Amino acid sequence: MDTFFVIISDLGTPLTISWLVFLLAWESAAPFFSFFRQRGKERLVHAVRNLLVGAPGALLPALGFIGLLAAVAAWTEKHAFGVLNVLPLPAWAHAAAALLILDVFTYFWHRANHRVPFLWRFHRVHHADEWMDATTATRFHLGEIFMSSVLRVPLLFLTGIQLWELAIFETAMLLVVQFHHANIGVGARLDRLLRIFIVTPAMHKVHHSRLRPETDSNFTAFLSLWDRVFRTFRLRDDPRTIQLGLDEFDAPEHRTLAGIYKIPLANPPSPAATGQPR
Repeated sequence: MDTFFVIISDLGTPLTISWLVFLLAWESAAPFFSFFRQRGKERLVHAVRNLLVGAPGALLPALGFIGLLAAVAAWTEKHAFGVLNVLPLPAWAHAAAALLILDVFTYFWHRANHRVPFLWRFHRVHHADEWMDATTATRFHLGEIFMSSVLRVPLLFLTGIQLWELAIFETAMLLVVQFHHANIGVGARLDRLLRIFIVTPAMHKVHHSRLRPETDSNFTAFLSLWDRVFRTFRLRDDPRTIQLGLDEFDAPEHRTLAGIYKIPLANPPSPAATGQPR
């Protein structure tokens, strides 16, 4: 399985980069919102800034946690420890269950980031982007990624999820996350069909709305199932009327690279006053 993990890891990076380039080209040809009409330089600055914000978080799991996660996964497999290793599951069922567990974990982690004030401070970095596009999929504060990575250690330990299963999930989820953050539309009929299975652009634009009831909805990142099961699914009849971003972070100083990283330290007006989630 170590060889399988290496293969997935080697394919995952070029695949996600190629997909990002394709989505950026799609946004250029047919943008859903006209954020950057005749503002090509500003769009480039925005994209580079988002990628720079997300770069440390992208490197952290690979450099800081991969060894620990590999050790935990190897130990659980060797000692048949963890829920999935105790159950007599064939390999395909083990992998399918692992993907579902990882996805529902991601759902509840995301939901916690909106409910717990300390976590929301870091998650605001992602939501403060009023020009959401494919690069916003990478715009997460290093602190949020660190906490998420730490929680993956006991998750793998208790469930017996293997490293190659985690690699498949992370790659598939990132492709979907890039897709539904992109400044594109796929048409109402196709969007309706796709969101039976995965999160779509129309669905996730609602989550990035400035209105709190909409921001506190559509928490799932990969499979749309969880928002339906846990009753957090929500749509807007006309997604073009959605205003993206957070009211309290519209000032120019919050759009610089340094300003974005300082967002967790900011003390904006209370959520009740701004209509934003806690």
